[in-house]
Amino acid sequence: MKKLVAVVGLTLAFLAIFIPFASTNPDGLKTVANTVGLQAQEPFWNGLMANYSVAAVENTYISTFIAGAFGIVVVFAVTFLLGTAMNSNKNHSKT
Repeated sequence: MKKLVAVVGLTLAFLAIFIPFASTNPDGLKTVANTVGLQAQEPFWNGLMANYSVAAVENTYISTFIAGAFGIVVVFAVTFLLGTAMNSNKNHSKT
């Protein structure tokens, strides 16, 4: 449990330090679309955290931090659950 807390703490510290250095330039796909002259369509659904931010939080730094932390927690949780499920299936097949 101590290792998990340490990993989460280090991850949050990494986010807090490096979020200000995130690029404000569009990603490659948006750049190509702009170069070719494609017009952006209104999205059908903006997602839970459109543009890597939380709409309810006005401070852009904190909003991006929350979105990044949430994303990391979701990835860790899914990875842990998949690993546990795969390990339990492996143990059941040996008996």
